[in-house]
Amino acid sequence: MKNFRTTIVLLFCVCFSVNSQNIIRGIVLKEGSEEPLKGVSVGIKEIVDQITKSDGSFILKKIPNGKHHISISFKGYETQNYPVQLSGENIDLGIILLYKDLKEDQDLSIISITDNELNDDTSIADNITGLLQSSDDTYLRTAAFEWSSSFFRVRGLDSEYGKVLINGVEVNKIYNGRPQWSNWGGLNHVMRNQEFNSGITPSIYSFGGVLGTTNINTRASEYAKGIRISYASSNRSYRHRIMGTYASGLSKNGWAFAISGGRRAGNEGYVDGTFYDANSMFLSVEKRINESHSLNVSLIAATNKRGKSAPYTQEVFDLKGGKYNPYWGYQNGEARNSRVRNLFEPIAILNHYWNVSENTKLNTNFSYQTGRIGNSKINFNGSRLVNGWPIGGGSNPDPTYYQKLPSFALRNGTGTEYDLLQEFLNDGQWNWDEMIRQNLAGTESTNSKYILYEDRNDDNQLSVNTIFSSELNDNITLNGKVQYTGVTSENFANVLDLLGGQSFLDVDTFGTDLISKQNDLRNPNKLVVTGDRFAYNYILNSEVISAFLQGQFTYRKMDFYAATNISRTTYQREGLYQNGSFVNNSFGKSEKLQFTNFSMKSGLTYKFSGSHLLDINGGYISKAPTLRNSFSNPRENNETVSNLNSENIMSFDMSYILRTPNLKAKLSGYYIGIKDATEIAFFFADGIGGNNAAFVQEILTGIEKRHFGTEFGVEASLTPSIKLKGAANIGQYIYSNNPLIYLTSDSSLPNSFQSTQKTYLKNYRIASGPQKAYSIGFEYRDPDYWWFGATANYLDDTFVDVAPLKRTQNFAVDSDGIQFSDYNPEIARRLLTQEKFESYMMVNMVGGKSWKIGDYYLGFFASINNLLNREYKSGGFEQGRNANYRTAKADADLSAPIFGNKYWYGRGTTYFMNVYVRF
Repeated sequence: MKNFRTTIVLLFCVCFSVNSQNIIRGIVLKEGSEEPLKGVSVGIKEIVDQITKSDGSFILKKIPNGKHHISISFKGYETQNYPVQLSGENIDLGIILLYKDLKEDQDLSIISITDNELNDDTSIADNITGLLQSSDDTYLRTAAFEWSSSFFRVRGLDSEYGKVLINGVEVNKIYNGRPQWSNWGGLNHVMRNQEFNSGITPSIYSFGGVLGTTNINTRASEYAKGIRISYASSNRSYRHRIMGTYASGLSKNGWAFAISGGRRAGNEGYVDGTFYDANSMFLSVEKRINESHSLNVSLIAATNKRGKSAPYTQEVFDLKGGKYNPYWGYQNGEARNSRVRNLFEPIAILNHYWNVSENTKLNTNFSYQTGRIGNSKINFNGSRLVNGWPIGGGSNPDPTYYQKLPSFALRNGTGTEYDLLQEFLNDGQWNWDEMIRQNLAGTESTNSKYILYEDRNDDNQLSVNTIFSSELNDNITLNGKVQYTGVTSENFANVLDLLGGQSFLDVDTFGTDLISKQNDLRNPNKLVVTGDRFAYNYILNSEVISAFLQGQFTYRKMDFYAATNISRTTYQREGLYQNGSFVNNSFGKSEKLQFTNFSMKSGLTYKFSGSHLLDINGGYISKAPTLRNSFSNPRENNETVSNLNSENIMSFDMSYILRTPNLKAKLSGYYIGIKDATEIAFFFADGIGGNNAAFVQEILTGIEKRHFGTEFGVEASLTPSIKLKGAANIGQYIYSNNPLIYLTSDSSLPNSFQSTQKTYLKNYRIASGPQKAYSIGFEYRDPDYWWFGATANYLDDTFVDVAPLKRTQNFAVDSDGIQFSDYNPEIARRLLTQEKFESYMMVNMVGGKSWKIGDYYLGFFASINNLLNREYKSGGFEQGRNANYRTAKADADLSAPIFGNKYWYGRGTTYFMNVYVRF
């Protein structure tokens, strides 16, 4: 677009140096503000490569005589090339101004993943967000932007295997290991400054995980000076989004600040009843005290309230379609969702940047986060005391409850299936008015049968760390970090709405005696009202101390690194209620769990030439079990998981990289082996030890998994305006052993489940989205800054999540411990076959236009996903209710199984449009 001041050739030639060594130096600044640009890549192909320092300066040394091209490139700016002829000289290019690339704004709102996908209880796709800024990697961009709506998981792994940091502070939750992206949702303008390191490649901020490390930079002086305003509309999750940002740049007296705000809202998304209401605020202030010291404070506050949607069986889908959502219904003529996620967890971060010397830096960071996450639902177990004994309770109000569906009437031969069918087709929604009517109908008590409540966790987290980086010489860089994180998490049920009643009796209607019915023996038969805690109330305390050390070595033909990490993790539960079913093991503090973990990794990049590279990485990671998988049933007792061990991971990958002016390609092979993993599930099961039924906690320990496959990405520039691109993943993610399983419950269980036994999961596929994915597309970029593109994506090998309890000896034996007399191995094999979803193809289109009018940059962007409106299942799970052969066979023999697999369905055709102005 612009040629740099005509320093196209050399500015000055200095006489021959004493040793006849060629040296090129210069300083890179931002056009307009003329601020130094740090991290700019400056190099000569196949010879030397360097990044600019904090003052924008660079020095290229040991360059052989001859004709060369110096390339200066930086993300978001136009790449510049300088031809030089060298014959034993020192060259000073002086000040080089980089100009903003208008095309960069076209990617501002490509992200099609929504908070609904990223942060639901199922966490199907939240791992993909770590890839959103991986613009230089064709494969990762395809995974993020083309396959995300299919809940594709890179290398089949969940987001807990990647690390996310803000200004060097890790923000993955200790409870489940996952980042909570909703905590900064709606702040795209200021959260887009991300540095992503894929896989176990080195990061200066953290040892990282096997999925990589993402560091989000919110330092005020790093934002380009100016104002940015954007508006977006979509039919995916929210309907409207507006964002505004102002950055001051660094003033002469050393101050800089940035402020941003966003609003996302919609009465309904693509799925019925899924409203959206979110507000976000951001403030960053920096004071550069002198050349060595700077202080930065960042405040991030985002509220997010949205209606959730449900998975359901094929029977429900056939009757109501893919947009159906059973969680909502009308109350006094207004739509109301019973399952609402309400989140507010503001973060404050203080950073001290110390340039100890020209080559040594020390960053010390303090972070404090507080707030709440609530997930609402209906409790229909409300009781009334009659002669001192709690009785009553309402029926399950869920319109998809199995006894309300036609399949139930068909199985029981009641002859009412047609009536149930018509009732479900004509309505099939939550009946709020009926619940209120029943709450007001009692004469002996004003206690509610039905209430709306939320499962709450209120966290307070303090993090402190120091990050050290030193360039020992031109070839060796040393990185290190020491970090402490402490979390206090309060967990309780909170009454939101009594639905017409005066109070709610806090007892468990499933208890077998008056003692076991009490949720808190220290306050029996407690009546609660709106805002009160009930059912369960406990605190989880966690601490993590870790240290990380890494060396990076850079040479002409080879780069390599080695890193190690050691950590100490402690967990403890403190019960605030004395549960009637666990009198001696619910109130007070549990035993303290402690885990010491050691990890190491290493890798190298061999440069055959500037165009051909080989990259190899390998590592061993020892990872403490998450807090979620350490206590078997923390809502009721202090019991810890038996034989709990740290998770051990082996990771290896190798890539061949080709990069020429017109062709970029990367072919990777990977292997990840996981041992000693733990998983916990909660559900109601029929057929335990014959005919027993109970609400159980299913604990799996010693799980081994194997993830391996091939990744490929390619971009080919046919002309300066036309680019072809393709990507593929061929993976296989399986259970590689038969882990141990045991059950816990407040009901009596057969002896066989009170100790561990095998569950036969070996060679079953892990439910991780499509394990095979292919994409091919094109992009046209006109010199006048308008562009469009399209991709065709084919996705295959998506499997349902299997129920481990069905794969135990319990499946085949009766209550007497002997195999069912009618057991048929062939039928059993069919019943236990893992369901594989049909493959499908999706076509996506994108396009946009940008203008520069004086000092104003204007732009428009639009995307259409699933252009052909293809229906597909994006995920699902087996219900664990039919735990043995007889119950499973009886259900499977029905034309519409009552407890068949439940599915999530992908969206049909959706759109996203965005307009912006920047000045």
